[in-house]
Amino acid sequence: MSSPQTKQKGTKKPKPHRCQQCKKEFISRSALMTHQRIQTGEKPYSCDQCGTTFTTSGHLKRHQRIHTGEKPYSCDQCGVTFAQSGSLKGHQRIHTGEKSYSCDQCGTTFTTAGNLKRHQGIHTGEKPYSCDQCGETFARSGNLKVHQRIHTGEKPYSCEDCGQRFTQLNSYNTHRNIHTKEKIYPCQECGKVFSSYDSYHRHERIHTGVKEYQCQHCDKRFYTSSTLSVHERIHTGVKEYQCQHCDKRFYSSSDLSRHERIHTGHKPYCCDKCMKSFTRNSYLKKHKCV
Repeated sequence: MSSPQTKQKGTKKPKPHRCQQCKKEFISRSALMTHQRIQTGEKPYSCDQCGTTFTTSGHLKRHQRIHTGEKPYSCDQCGVTFAQSGSLKGHQRIHTGEKSYSCDQCGTTFTTAGNLKRHQGIHTGEKPYSCDQCGETFARSGNLKVHQRIHTGEKPYSCEDCGQRFTQLNSYNTHRNIHTKEKIYPCQECGKVFSSYDSYHRHERIHTGVKEYQCQHCDKRFYTSSTLSVHERIHTGVKEYQCQHCDKRFYSSSDLSRHERIHTGHKPYCCDKCMKSFTRNSYLKKHKCV
């Protein structure tokens, strides 16, 4: 009597669904259909709040958390909550100090693969994403998408407390902390606490002294890619941010935002002692020193 066959461990699942365009194979028909939408550009899932469209229902669901404020993923170390599981994983590495992604060019280490990939663009100089309106090129598709809002005027992120709108999610999150006063990212070197991961990460480079972003025109170096981008416009003369009230133009979105407060009278920085408000954070700091 023959012994019963045992199932082999590690056997790969069959992938019976093949893309006719690139011959890539998939386990399920739904995965194939999602893949095909990337090639066709089809985005059948639309947000009922702002009209943004997506290739998958999962991407739409994550996006809708921007509007609902839902943050279902919570850090078990400090209780901070996140809208996406990937953001939680990246945050948890702040507590563990883990930086498992290393650049093979300069040895700089990163907490996420995405941060490493963005960093590697510094060495290659590759900017494959081009704006069809003005021709400016970008290393990341996300940067191109944010840039295109300059042309369209789109500001998809709205503050629930004061109604101010923003073109970028990180600008919105930073603004929200004006209302909540929440500070959640502590520096391990000096103990200073920051309200956003971007602010914390920029501050961290002060201790390391690493200025990894170098200008191709004058060799000046910077801590952040955004500071480098603003600096390079001095060489190119590009002032892509235009005031909607007086047509004055600026090198950076932050300069534009400060200028527009002259027209709107908006004073987002408020003293928690006397409730006096200011157009700039630096004015608030001077006020507190009095």
